[in-house]
Amino acid sequence: MSSNPEINQQSQAVQETEKPLVQRMQVTDDLDALLATLPPDVAEKLTNHPQRGELIEVVIDLGRKPEARFASHWEYLSDATVTREDIQFCSDRVGMFSGDNRAGIERTLHRISAMRNRAGEIVGLTCRIGRAVYGTIGMIRDLVETGRSILMLGRPGVGKTTALREIARVLADDLNKRVVVIDTSNEIAGDGDIPHPSIGRARRMQVASPELQHQVMIEAVENHMPEVIVIDEIGTELEALAARTIAERGVQLVGTAHGNRLDNLIKNPTLSDLIGGIQAVTLGDEEARRRSSQKTVLERKALPTFDIAVEMLERQRWVVHQEVSETVDIILRGHEPGMQVRSVNEEGEVEVYEEKGNAPSTGNGKTRLQNPVLPRPTGWRASGQMTPVDSSPPRNPDFEQMLDQSWQQTEGKTEKVRTPGPNGEDWPVYVYPYGISRNLLDQVMELLNLPIVLTKDIDHADAVLALRSQVKNHSKLRQLAKTKEIPIHVVKSNTLPQITRTLQRLLDLDPTTAEGIDFRMFTENSNEDELEALEEARLAVEQIVIPKGQPVELLPRPAKVRKMQHELAEHYRLKSDSFGEEPNRRLRIYPA
Repeated sequence: MSSNPEINQQSQAVQETEKPLVQRMQVTDDLDALLATLPPDVAEKLTNHPQRGELIEVVIDLGRKPEARFASHWEYLSDATVTREDIQFCSDRVGMFSGDNRAGIERTLHRISAMRNRAGEIVGLTCRIGRAVYGTIGMIRDLVETGRSILMLGRPGVGKTTALREIARVLADDLNKRVVVIDTSNEIAGDGDIPHPSIGRARRMQVASPELQHQVMIEAVENHMPEVIVIDEIGTELEALAARTIAERGVQLVGTAHGNRLDNLIKNPTLSDLIGGIQAVTLGDEEARRRSSQKTVLERKALPTFDIAVEMLERQRWVVHQEVSETVDIILRGHEPGMQVRSVNEEGEVEVYEEKGNAPSTGNGKTRLQNPVLPRPTGWRASGQMTPVDSSPPRNPDFEQMLDQSWQQTEGKTEKVRTPGPNGEDWPVYVYPYGISRNLLDQVMELLNLPIVLTKDIDHADAVLALRSQVKNHSKLRQLAKTKEIPIHVVKSNTLPQITRTLQRLLDLDPTTAEGIDFRMFTENSNEDELEALEEARLAVEQIVIPKGQPVELLPRPAKVRKMQHELAEHYRLKSDSFGEEPNRRLRIYPA
């Protein structure tokens, strides 16, 4: 509880309820200052109202009865309807209405919002009671003291601005930090040139018009050397960019944004940058299979501006996400993230418990939850450095580092055993693989019984078999192969058909004359439908397309099966296209 004498002088009422926690809270509402701006008959009824402490706002609309809205109900304050004179009476006793049609009462936290007609005349007023509640952030005080940026989310009226006000005071007075409040509508620190004492030693910067809020945010950092910036209602793309700029300069940010949950920000393209931004990323075949997802997925593209997110579901029940980056990644993968729920019981004690999500388990069998002891995530996804890639296989720095280390591997001195091939060539051929899946290589060599020996020492190799994307980005490999006069055979992608075709070309084997084809190179399941479709394509190629030089149309097949047929046609070095509409879409194979 604050002992500031200035606050105690302005305190008009300390609300008492049955909850012990609230008994320890000091509530400053300056309600008499607001009542003085209302028509006399309305003010008189509210002055002695038994539920005065629960008053939320007073609504005054032209031609209607004035009404008071309380926490649990509403009621009319007069039998007479509001006249233009009543609205003018109220307007003359409040401050100037700004560009967002908001005004205030000097040295108070009350907010008066105006409704205007087409001619610009005020025809309605919403007089919202502003209260400074001391002790409201006990549930997240440990997070405030960490120095990490915090984003507050919640529906209107749940207490976001009240929490911001208390956070600014705690940071300035209790933690002795340099705090600057960006007060666009004079709602955090009140109306007038002198800020309300509820923000403590924190300084307040006012904004001339709402569209200039982002400029004032940057100005605060450049001119006043703050350690913490408090900002209410981040709602535009420029303000989101300004918030990122501030966070990147090492300043702690505490702010609120339009949205009830993190899901709302992910779906909001204007504000998604606050939680790292969203982009479409193309995955490689192996990664897509590992995730059991499509090849194009949504990923977070950068580190979040705010490290911690607090979803204010109710006034005494908040959900905390201590690692926003990890929570967003789980949501984008289609899982329900774990949540840390903080609430206040009847004894006034803060209760913290975890709600498990349906995210996949980690290697040790434990579900990853949002909790205080989790380390910050690392790696390319968490650092925000993952960027969209083209259709070529994605580059992986860890993979390239392992490839570079493979240059250091050497084999003992061995004698090459040679036997003559069908055309007098020396078999087997010693191949140095670079960036190629060893399992796929072994599978192809076993299926086709190829005379190839894999070597880890490039000095013993007769040829280099490398992935195309790695050859492009590795000048050392190209230079070394040129120096040793070793040919490089390029594989477009790590697939069985591509590796098979390249190895047959390396051995000068014509796939059209190779003895038989093992369909396991093209299908994993080996079910009857797939094998039948591949056999149909093989017969069409070997009996019509190649000997007669005529194109052939195959029977309609599903997309997965057509892909296998395309790979089989490519195995014969033939071109193929799909045409027609589903479910009658089919393959056409052309002669070379």
